[in-house]
Amino acid sequence: MKVNARSLIVGGAMTAIAALSLTACGGSGTTTEPTTSSSPAASASAPSEAGSLTVWVDANREPVLKLAAKDFQAASGVKVDLVIKDFSKIQEDFLRQVPTGKGPDITIGAHDWLGNLVNNGVVQPVELGDKAADFQDVAVNAMSYEGKAYGVPYATENLALLRNTKLADKAPATFDEMITAGEKSGADFPFLVQVSETGDPFHLYPFQTSFGAPVFGTNADGAYDASKLELNNSGGEKFAQWMAEQGKEGTLKTSVDSDIAKEKFVSGDSPFLITGPWNVEAAEKAKIELSIDPIPSAGGEPAQPFVAVQGFFVSSKTENLLAATEFLTNYIGTEAVQTELYKVGDRPPANKAAFEAAKSDEVVAAFGEVGANGVPMPNVPEMAAVWEFWGVAEADIISGKAKDPAKRWDKMAEDIEAAISK
Repeated sequence: MKVNARSLIVGGAMTAIAALSLTACGGSGTTTEPTTSSSPAASASAPSEAGSLTVWVDANREPVLKLAAKDFQAASGVKVDLVIKDFSKIQEDFLRQVPTGKGPDITIGAHDWLGNLVNNGVVQPVELGDKAADFQDVAVNAMSYEGKAYGVPYATENLALLRNTKLADKAPATFDEMITAGEKSGADFPFLVQVSETGDPFHLYPFQTSFGAPVFGTNADGAYDASKLELNNSGGEKFAQWMAEQGKEGTLKTSVDSDIAKEKFVSGDSPFLITGPWNVEAAEKAKIELSIDPIPSAGGEPAQPFVAVQGFFVSSKTENLLAATEFLTNYIGTEAVQTELYKVGDRPPANKAAFEAAKSDEVVAAFGEVGANGVPMPNVPEMAAVWEFWGVAEADIISGKAKDPAKRWDKMAEDIEAAISK
């Protein structure tokens, strides 16, 4: 899909993060008070009991939650204290503080944290009821664990192929077609994807799935089964050999990290970049005429990117569960609020109605089309063991450090299985 230049409202608008003291569930502290009006309205009556909720949120999304919190307090009498947190530190802080009775009632987070959060007993299920139908299925599934919903999703994201249409006039169907087109373009790089010296399983996963090598097998209900590691099936070994070949040919390079991949693409040094919506603005500012395409297959099967979902979780220690559930389902989960979250985060909304409205934006529509054929990133706690060994093995194979790609890939799988069994 061709994309014309547009104005994006993107994350990172706030340039400073306040130093905020952490509070007990529902407690007071240095917080951001809701002071301005907003439009979202509750679709059900708010809980009658007053009190307060403490919500951890990143700086990007705090202004939107401030508006929703003002409406919620006006309707329910429940005060919402927003505490701005560094997103990269939230999971660790949440795991450490909730068992002691501290921390928030609600926290923003990523769906792949869920298995770890559940196993540590720091979150509790959220009753979505009929509201579940308001969200994309992939988002609800991602925020569920062992058949129970544990949060309210607000956004999805996935990778796609950005194409500079001046350098390549059509979308490639296969990896080989992409490389051929890239070489014919005369650009310095036939295509770009970040790998880095530690590998990058997230960005390389579409190619891996095209060889028929998912991380885990699945149960009849589609949920991941961590006892069925499939990374090192016959397709996985073919993928390992393919990575070694691409490393030798220079199409995959461990010297290319996220910054280099972005810089070279926006400079016109490559017609193709595998990335997410977060790099679209930079390309448009560079006046690159973009098309957002499906990621081409390298192994003959569909190239399926991971779909990541962001949402909000409820602490297992909250003393105001009804209010927390009400705030999430009837305020944060509404079309109006999720539309505003989309505007500040530039990720497709999880709410179906908000997503349909956002599809008028060609970027959202294009990434959504690719994501519809993606797979949720596993949220099982066993993924911690997978991440520990996965990227390093990729880097060893691509760099040529591993002389026998299949053997190195099998060793990775053995290490993962040993770590999971501990």
